[in-house]
Amino acid sequence: MKVDVYKIDGTKSGEQIELSKDIFEIEPNDHVLYLAVKAYLANQRQGTHKAKERSEVRGGGKKPWRQKGRGGARAGSVRSPLWVGGGRIFGPKPRNYRQKLNKKVVQLARKSALSYKSKANQIIVVEDFDFEQPKTKNFVEVLKALNLNGKKTLLLTNGTLKNVYKSGRNIDRVSIVEANKASVYELLNNQVLMLQKSAVQLLESTFN
Repeated sequence: MKVDVYKIDGTKSGEQIELSKDIFEIEPNDHVLYLAVKAYLANQRQGTHKAKERSEVRGGGKKPWRQKGRGGARAGSVRSPLWVGGGRIFGPKPRNYRQKLNKKVVQLARKSALSYKSKANQIIVVEDFDFEQPKTKNFVEVLKALNLNGKKTLLLTNGTLKNVYKSGRNIDRVSIVEANKASVYELLNNQVLMLQKSAVQLLESTFN
């Protein structure tokens, strides 16, 4: 599959690049996509939630009143879960939400995500670019030239480009990730997948 390579001014460079059929033109597997996205979202959870149960709440060591003779219900502690300030029944406890997927499942999910993007014509390849200094205005001009302004865009770069990252990190609906580190969730969660030319080779190398 060949696609045009664009310049950052929005014009075609006259060059085309070949996208691997084994990565960008497979039959997508919806189930492994579901598993990969579910695992990604689960792994984002810190699992540090905690509520004190009855034995952990401060106070309540003394019986508030005598057992019989007051005409009211029995009470053994002012920290009962039924009382204000009492412990919580079956409250949340810290836990690890992490889910692990086999490497082949993750690879198939990434290929499926890229194939869906390819089928929907949501992939654009641009020439390699960098900025002399971090400047949001420069990145916005690139998006406008490519008619991507306002669209949820993921830019995949070849390695760490600090000036490009800093120029785009404050733009709403724009994400910048190194091509070999993009997750299945990130590949799917956008309207346009923008690839730097050299990032295509880096992305494809992750499947070898």
